[in-house]
Amino acid sequence: MLRGIVGMSDWRVWAMFGVGLALIWLAVKKEYEPNLLLPIGFGCLLANIPFSSAVGGGFLDVLFKGGITNELFPILIFIGVGAMIDFGPLLQNPEMLFFGAAAQFGIFFTMMLALLVGRIPGVTGIPGLREAAAIGIIGAADGPTSIYVATRFAPGLLAPITVAAYSYMSLVPVIQPPVIRALTTREERMIHMENPEHEVSRTVRVIFPIAVTLIAGIIAPMSVALIGSLMFGNLLRESGVTERLSKTAQNELSSLVTILLGITIGSSMGGKQFLSPTTLLIIVLGLIAFVFDTAGGVLFAKLINLFRKRKINPMIGACGISAFPMSARVIQKMAQQEDGSNFIIMHAVGANVAGQIASIIAGGLILALVR
Repeated sequence: MLRGIVGMSDWRVWAMFGVGLALIWLAVKKEYEPNLLLPIGFGCLLANIPFSSAVGGGFLDVLFKGGITNELFPILIFIGVGAMIDFGPLLQNPEMLFFGAAAQFGIFFTMMLALLVGRIPGVTGIPGLREAAAIGIIGAADGPTSIYVATRFAPGLLAPITVAAYSYMSLVPVIQPPVIRALTTREERMIHMENPEHEVSRTVRVIFPIAVTLIAGIIAPMSVALIGSLMFGNLLRESGVTERLSKTAQNELSSLVTILLGITIGSSMGGKQFLSPTTLLIIVLGLIAFVFDTAGGVLFAKLINLFRKRKINPMIGACGISAFPMSARVIQKMAQQEDGSNFIIMHAVGANVAGQIASIIAGGLILALVR
């Protein structure tokens, strides 16, 4: 008991208690990604109690080695996510794939920026290209991909990268609207788009996850674990013969892994490692990645409109990030604010699920190209 009380004299303990409680407050009070921020916040508390039996060989260390170090938890999460996603809007509007690709600009811009920052004398947290790539992937707006790449390239930066990724995902309704308004006119935001009337056949829905896995795997073999698990989950959903497995993946599997993933990531937020200038730098760079992802998608849509007779609402481009379905909801709400009769949700969802695929492929390419 005395050891624990003495350990409380370290200011970093109190600082990390504050961080953990802040994450719990955001989850409970603001409802920002509560399924992840709440476990992460509580895991942070457990890890920073002096001489905690939960870490240092305790159950959280076991979970970390068994689910994070070997990349198991992100893979299982993607099976659940794939089972939840309806790729129908994308299959009805296949051109939305281009917006998913364009919105990954922030990843590579931030990666290069982090590499430049790392060359500034006195900056020690980003010593090379691998660490810069792990930070840049925050721009994927995809928590599991960020964890997967960080585990491979920069395990020492895993905690701040994960916290930044999930925090900014939860702040999409705050981050995206001002960026979009700064880059578009009211007339552009009021553009109506026709929703396709044709239905997507079951055959196409079944072929799609298989085809994407094979094509993406050939292009970027390092993405197979991620894209394969995502598409396997979707195949369970669309096959029509594994309804029980699909529901299990969507509910029990996703819920269980989310709990374990969150509390385990929180346990890596020890004060000595987390409270550093590098953490602040990662948070700033993560915000830049999100802003440039949004901007890249919007500007790409505006570029396309220069050559199209039937214009695209450029807000659709912002949905190319992987924050599904939050980004699509934000864009639909903005469209409604400008014109109550404007419904672009189907196109927005199409771009949003395209971003999910594009972010995984981008992560796979980075893993393959960076040495």
